[in-house]
Amino acid sequence: MRGLKSILSLVFARYVVRKNNLWKKDAIIYQEKIMHSLIKNAKSTLFGKDHFFQKIDSYDTFKKNIPIRDYEGLKNYISLLKDGKKNILWPGKPIYFCKTSGTTSGTKFIPLTKESISCHLNPARDAILSYINETKNTSIVDGKMIFLQGSPKLDKTSGILTGRLSGIVAHHIPFYLKKNRLPSFKNNCIEKWEDKVDAIVDETIEKDMSLISGIPPWVQMYFEKLSLKSSKSIKELFPNFKLFIYGGVNFEPYRKTFNRLVGGMVDGVEVYPASEGFIAYQDSQKEKGMILCVNNGIFYEFIKREDFFKENPKRINLSNVTIGVDYVIILNTNAGLWGYNLGDTVKFVSINPYRIIVSGRIKHFTSAFGEHVISQEVEEGLNNTISVLSAEIKEFHVAPNINPKNGLPSHQWFIEFSKEPEDMSLFEKTLDHEIQEKNSYYKDLIKGSILKQLEIIKIKKHGFNNYMSSIGKLGGQNKTPRLSNDRSIADKLILYKK
Repeated sequence: MRGLKSILSLVFARYVVRKNNLWKKDAIIYQEKIMHSLIKNAKSTLFGKDHFFQKIDSYDTFKKNIPIRDYEGLKNYISLLKDGKKNILWPGKPIYFCKTSGTTSGTKFIPLTKESISCHLNPARDAILSYINETKNTSIVDGKMIFLQGSPKLDKTSGILTGRLSGIVAHHIPFYLKKNRLPSFKNNCIEKWEDKVDAIVDETIEKDMSLISGIPPWVQMYFEKLSLKSSKSIKELFPNFKLFIYGGVNFEPYRKTFNRLVGGMVDGVEVYPASEGFIAYQDSQKEKGMILCVNNGIFYEFIKREDFFKENPKRINLSNVTIGVDYVIILNTNAGLWGYNLGDTVKFVSINPYRIIVSGRIKHFTSAFGEHVISQEVEEGLNNTISVLSAEIKEFHVAPNINPKNGLPSHQWFIEFSKEPEDMSLFEKTLDHEIQEKNSYYKDLIKGSILKQLEIIKIKKHGFNNYMSSIGKLGGQNKTPRLSNDRSIADKLILYKK
């Protein structure tokens, strides 16, 4: 028998889905309105004056006046915000800074404004409501819900509250979910991840969990600890567990282990939140991809991946995208990010309505656990290590080891040495420390015992050349990618282990 909350959830879900269908059907019109609204609101800001917003009256003049930038390109403006200045990128001051790991500039401080905060919250809500509307599975709102996330503790930067996105969002949970929501604030504030998960296991092991949400490796660790303590599968512990909401990394490498731990399959909803904006969510169990949030304070632009590094790559708006093409996604937001290169690539799987999948990153990277380790970080870390430990490297490749036979996951470094270090254990330890210092997310994962110290797999002499020859790419300008987010290369390189 349905409770009052589940009955009301279905009514609310129908209302929200019906309302959202308006912008799904008229996405181009909504995007045009958002572009003009963003320009109108920000024309008197420092950025708006610097880029002649008052002269922008079309997408052509928009592109002419607003160049593509990454965080580095906006850093001077953000530095002014961090100093307490107002009317810089968006009217007034941000209400939050979201701290996130940078690629070339260390920690990034992404502004969140009073206009943008709801644009982070509403799509997450709508993802759940879309699921309820389609499946009529309202039972999830009657059970307990857990959101495995960062600490809700916030610091201040020039009086502006500052923290990780998940911690900020934790302060805006709707009132009608607070009674059902776990973990407790106290346990959510535990800094060390392994201790936090232990506390959450103790808190939830006898609860009626119906919805579980989090980044897959974090949830997997939670499930493993639950199973170890109870000697039961997750389905045996939580017979009403019906929905898993995930995002942040590709779920596929985890799916087999996840299903084994759960003791069967459960419905899943994928979401695509970023510190810079909530971009898309899975609105159907029947359709591939995630619906692009075109009425959510973001004006989107796209550049073909193959053209991105050209001198003047062609920028297009939503009206000109094509199914099956990899695009670098560019954001313009009501938090004051302009021509912002998020670094992700997406691919449209539908244009009526506009649904996408995340197809990768514009550069090689390793982020199977949400750490976004990039080439510059591994190359600088390795160079620093070999310089102090007198080793010589011929070639290397970094890949995640997600499901080891024993112990925690790790990064595996496949290295062909020209000269091996005298102490390999010290070399591993030093290199791991270097990467931690360059990437705060990786450091958090190590300190939180989600990952163990990196592991070096020594490759025999000519091993990389033999590998490249085996795939027909030896010589010329062909190179073994330094980083990968899967084991497609690693599982072949292991054949050349020393």
